[in-house]
Amino acid sequence: MKFLSLLIQQSNIEKKMAEAPDGSYEIGVVIGSYLPFVVLAGIAYAIYHYNKKKRGPQ
Repeated sequence: MKFLSLLIQQSNIEKKMAEAPDGSYEIGVVIGSYLPFVVLAGIAYAIYHYNKKKRGPQ
């Protein structure tokens, strides 16, 4: 299921790149497509670090 959504998302990005008026728009599309994943990875790491610190050494 994730693979299918990745393919759909990739085709939308390629379509947006083809219809981009200039290079700045292309950069915005790339940043906008990867930013949610980076933010979610950061949140996951913060939760992991918080729980590891709270648990303490064993």
